[in-house]
Amino acid sequence: VFAWHVVPGMPVIAAANRDEFYDRPAAPAGPWPQAPHVIAGRDLQGGGSWMGVSLTGPTGPRFAALTNIRAPQERRLDAPSRGALVADYLRGELDAAAYVAELAARPDLYNGYNLVLGDRDTLYWYSNRGKDDPRNGQPLARGRIYGISNGLLDTPWP
Repeated sequence: VFAWHVVPGMPVIAAANRDEFYDRPAAPAGPWPQAPHVIAGRDLQGGGSWMGVSLTGPTGPRFAALTNIRAPQERRLDAPSRGALVADYLRGELDAAAYVAELAARPDLYNGYNLVLGDRDTLYWYSNRGKDDPRNGQPLARGRIYGISNGLLDTPWP
């Protein structure tokens, strides 16, 4: 769940759990040794992350969070780790709009996912399975609380 410009002075407030199998090795949130400006948990198997912040970026500090879309019938074993999406954005130089455009150009590269990313001014939701949702890949409306799980944005989930 995340609140976007709901509380004055706090652009985004997020609460999440790690969307992964409990036996998958992970490191708790902290500065990354090879990128100390990134503060995030670390997937020790895939090398990426599920949620984190970067203290620097082309437009200042930024945020990213990821959930997997549960679709076992569509899962490809050769697909890259989706945690790379968070890691690459937080370490990279592209702003959120450019990063979303890059991902939208190759939607089938990864297994299904939701990615929330942005900075203090603009927040995007992008899903490589959300082509029919007009919010997909667009800036999200301010003053709202959003929910996301293993389906699309604001989809009821058990």
